[in-house]
Amino acid sequence: MTLQITPVLLVGGSGTRLWPLSRKSYPKQFAPLIGQETLFQASAKRLSGAAQGLDFTAPLTMTNSDFRFIVTEQLAEAGIDPGAILIEPEGRNTAPAVLAAALYLAARDPEAVMLVAPSDHVIPDSDAFRAAVRQGLSAVEQGQLVTFGITPDRPETGYGYLNLTAAPDGSGAAIPLERFVEKPDLATAEEMLKAGTYLWNAGIFLFRARDILAAFETHAPGLIGPVGRAVAEAETDLGFLRLAPAPWSEAEDISIDYAVMERARNLSVVPFAGAWSDLGGWDAVWREMGPDAEGVVTSGAASAIDCSNSLLRSDSERLQVVGIGLENTLVVAMNDAVLVADMTRAQDVKKAVEVLKEKGASQATHFPKDHRPWGWFESLVVGGRFQVKRIMVHPGASLSLQSHFHRSEHWIVVEGTARVTVDDEVKLVTENESVYIPLGAVHRMENPGKVPMVLIEVQTGSYVGEDDIVRYEDMYARGQGEKG
Repeated sequence: MTLQITPVLLVGGSGTRLWPLSRKSYPKQFAPLIGQETLFQASAKRLSGAAQGLDFTAPLTMTNSDFRFIVTEQLAEAGIDPGAILIEPEGRNTAPAVLAAALYLAARDPEAVMLVAPSDHVIPDSDAFRAAVRQGLSAVEQGQLVTFGITPDRPETGYGYLNLTAAPDGSGAAIPLERFVEKPDLATAEEMLKAGTYLWNAGIFLFRARDILAAFETHAPGLIGPVGRAVAEAETDLGFLRLAPAPWSEAEDISIDYAVMERARNLSVVPFAGAWSDLGGWDAVWREMGPDAEGVVTSGAASAIDCSNSLLRSDSERLQVVGIGLENTLVVAMNDAVLVADMTRAQDVKKAVEVLKEKGASQATHFPKDHRPWGWFESLVVGGRFQVKRIMVHPGASLSLQSHFHRSEHWIVVEGTARVTVDDEVKLVTENESVYIPLGAVHRMENPGKVPMVLIEVQTGSYVGEDDIVRYEDMYARGQGEKG
């Protein structure tokens, strides 16, 4: 018998240890860190379709308002039905997110089986992981909460551990959990590796909706009220379900481990001996990308000369990165920021974000390329009273009908065709043609074609911030302000 499982994808976070590629406005799961697929797309594909006695339904995604259109766009590119997408008004950690998903699913089927997974992990062998999920189902049918433990291959100090009641016997069967262990020091990690009864905590869970709800009622009853109201009072918005912000803000900011799992007595662990990484730092990316004989990994427009044990990466088409004689070094270049660090300090990269925040540097949290539901724009030059952008609009997409108080705009189409509205006039603007948008004019650009449309926008005025927008109509139902 094939049992249906609903993947619950957790899509949030800021990924500061992978700065400058991962930032609050566009975290690591949406980037093609390893290969051409993004981590989010790979996670969704891994938990889709029917195979090996498993049948995955369309996913339920927990994310925030800024990422909602990125989620749908990337799922569509991967050929996956987006399913239900629940919008968290603010980040409250994993316990409220998992509880909201369980309440949503239980209202439709209390027996629904949930597979809760972060969307930024690397698991190359999808078949092996599905086999591990299948092993966990027998424990789930007995009312167990199942988590997955990764067989360690080194004394890792960057992960939490799961202490099992017995060493895995190779069968893959679920084993009762003795206790959770926080990230250890090196000596303790070495002892746990030798013991054979400790696995890395992957933060992936499998259970029935009714069983996890019972666990919340027993161990974290204070979350039931505010999260329950947030789900009950949620509002539909263009196919998304926005959780009610007022009750959601009352929910404790706490992880599922602390709220429930560390207190539950019905927890079992399925060992997983396959390759796995949470890509928690650039050293993990270096490891996953497969260093050459000298221990060097290059990516994008990067070259290494007489280097060893180093990662050189350029994600900018305009920046060639060349390393000469480097040892144990991380170099990551973007259009607007470059990271250079000792490989042994990979976990300290988040300190760079803190320093930049103190300086008020936008690079701490935002990319020069900003993704929107209609496409993206990239700031090329910003001056005191002007800004130059490159804008890409998807086929059939449209920006909102809008006006500005403080700036005029000049658009030059360089690829495709734009349908442009300026007050009462609507006209087509093709490649090498331009149009002027006076200050205060009500305007809109659309892509009526079948290929992406790219234009260069020159803004001039006393203020060129993204919040100088008055929206009159918007096919994406955004409100006023920067993103709505």
